Amino acid sequence: MKQVSIIIVTYNSEKDIYDCVDSIQTYADIPKEDIELIIVDNCSHETEPMFARLKQQWGEDIILIENTQNGGYGQGNNVGIRRATAPVILIMNPDVRLLEPFFRKPLGAFMADKELIMYGMKMMNTPTSASNNSFWCTTMMNGYLRTLLTGLCTRMDLYLPRWMYFSGSCFFVRKSMFEAAGLFDEEVFMYGEEDDIHYRLAKRFGYHFRFDKHLHYLHPMEHRQLTVDYEKKLLEVDLYHHRKKGLSPLATLRTYLQINTTLLVRAYLRKMLGRQDEADFAKLKGFRNELKKMYKEYSTKS
Repeated sequence: MKQVSIIIVTYNSEKDIYDCVDSIQTYADIPKEDIELIIVDNCSHETEPMFARLKQQWGEDIILIENTQNGGYGQGNNVGIRRATAPVILIMNPDVRLLEPFFRKPLGAFMADKELIMYGMKMMNTPTSASNNSFWCTTMMNGYLRTLLTGLCTRMDLYLPRWMYFSGSCFFVRKSMFEAAGLFDEEVFMYGEEDDIHYRLAKRFGYHFRFDKHLHYLHPMEHRQLTVDYEKKLLEVDLYHHRKKGLSPLATLRTYLQINTTLLVRAYLRKMLGRQDEADFAKLKGFRNELKKMYKEYSTKS
């Protein structure tokens, strides 16, 4: 029986996937025959040559699935999870790289604690520079508190299972519990699914989540240019998830305005010190204008 099933969803990911798989091979501290590697491709332009190279790289036992549609990140992962046979799943983005022996410790934790739901690790921007995106506070709390607590706790590696969710780029989860909670919500194409997953798992099984600050993976995000459109996508996902939980759109927008206010105050202080990136500052102000516009629209409807 396999110990862990690794699910990687690809979409034109040739520049990333081979190095990703190589890092798994390099840092597998359990026998390779105990690992089930499942690649789900969401209708890439050149799927066949990519699959041929992956089979040559990993071996004949790799599971390669051509998805019948590009239904998004969550739908692709669900296809892989349903095919998986191991009791523990590792969800992994194709641009993630492992940095050290990676499997024995988390899998031992799942074996020792039958209530353990999910196991998160510390994200790195470079092998020596930590990311601030390993986990975040839920957007269902006050926006001021959410922003300040997330910033403080990520710097201190202080994870609070009741209020915080892991990055979706790389995490272990018990398959049976994830299936019972409904897996990924396939109504969400991409981004922003982590908070909802944490909520549904916790509601069903309690707050048995563990963060390991001593286990690292590489997922560079500093080079990504976050835009107002990207922030709006995250907001739309939260509006959708919060409606499912019975929260009003105005409550969600108030939370986002509180988050934005906190970030703008910080940006103004950095601007006075000559340390603020002007593009980021403009993005915060532009997103605030969008939030105020949406708040007014929803207020009129209600």
